Amino acid sequence: MTEPGSADEALGRAEELLERLKATREELERLAAQEDAEAAVEVLTELAELAKEVEAELAKARARANAPSP
Repeated sequence: MTEPGSADEALGRAEELLERLKATREELERLAAQEDAEAAVEVLTELAELAKEVEAELAKARARANAPSP
C-alpha cells in the first residue's frame, strides 16, 4: 500500500492524466479531420490544461522521491 502523498501516488495520478491526454489528442485528430476549427480550439485548451496537470504531478513525484524519509 502506498502512503498518502507518496511519489508512487503522484506518478499514478500522472499516468491517469496521460491517458486522458492521449484520449483528448485523439479527439483533436478527429476534429481536425472534420475541419471543426472551433471545437478543435476548445480541445487544444483542454490539452494544455492536462499537460500542466501532468507536469505538476511529475514535479510532485520528483520532489517526494528526493525527500528524506521520516
